[in-house]
Amino acid sequence: MSVDPPPPGDSPFRSERTARDETRQFVLPLVVRIERDAPPARTDALETAARAVLVMLSDHRSVGDGEWAQVMRDWQDSRIRKVVRRARGAEWRRAEALDGITVSGKTAQVRVFPPVPLDGWPKDLARLQVSGTDLDDLEPPVDADTSTPVLWLNPELDMSAGKAMAQAGHGAQLAWWDLSKEERTAWRDAGFPLAVRGADPARWDELTAGGLPLVRDAGFTEIAPGSATVVADHPALR
Repeated sequence: MSVDPPPPGDSPFRSERTARDETRQFVLPLVVRIERDAPPARTDALETAARAVLVMLSDHRSVGDGEWAQVMRDWQDSRIRKVVRRARGAEWRRAEALDGITVSGKTAQVRVFPPVPLDGWPKDLARLQVSGTDLDDLEPPVDADTSTPVLWLNPELDMSAGKAMAQAGHGAQLAWWDLSKEERTAWRDAGFPLAVRGADPARWDELTAGGLPLVRDAGFTEIAPGSATVVADHPALR
């Protein structure tokens, strides 16, 4: 069992005000571990954040009568907000002590937490910084294997790593909503393979017009409201 996607025309990513804005607002916190002497690679951090969102959505505690299920429903009934903060050392250890799930990539660690009220962050998360999540890839990422899901980023937008991590999470969530129960199970059982890549500028218009899940950011931070940020290219949705 899982939370159903919103009906057509009721996207939680629309920039204009809707009935979703009248409900209590929640946010999904993600914390990326950025140690001063060993920061993660940018692309790996984006991919790990996207997988962390999928792990949270599919966790047994998030669905049915699970302990996180009600707050997950409340979050998905309002705006789908995700905020990425950074932690290191003792900050990271305090974050790990809170209820949540840590997902590891090749170089990145991201901990995702059950949604919290927009004005009710736990103290040990609220004190963490949103800024300072700028990351780099030491080597250009290899070409994406399009036989697995690819989250294509808008090549015309300049986003911090933290912002891009949240957008990749949005894209993964939209793909998850559009899959059948059997397709979700197969993706989960495979460990949520995926890639995050910047789209070829020459293909961006084609990608956005192809009927695949498309994230249009509400414009709360960094970019203009309504900006198309991510196309979720899952093989099952082509």
